[in-house]
Amino acid sequence: MSFMSTVATLATAGTLTVRVLPMPPWAYGAIAFASFLVLLGVLWTFRNTAAKYDTSARVRHDYPGDPSGPHGTTDPGAHH
Repeated sequence: MSFMSTVATLATAGTLTVRVLPMPPWAYGAIAFASFLVLLGVLWTFRNTAAKYDTSARVRHDYPGDPSGPHGTTDPGAHH
């Protein structure tokens, strides 16, 4: 055994500090799982929101008095 490892062992032998968790380890997993479910619920409330607002922007105007022709100006292919 070398002199440096002996000195390092003796220096750290008296300063052993044990840190105790403030709650049981399974509680950290339960908190993480509960927060995941809350975030999933928030995400779920906004499901299909883009499709609700996107349909009104793509309304076609196919009535006879439409000045832009058979395709309305909001048609996705109208810019061609």
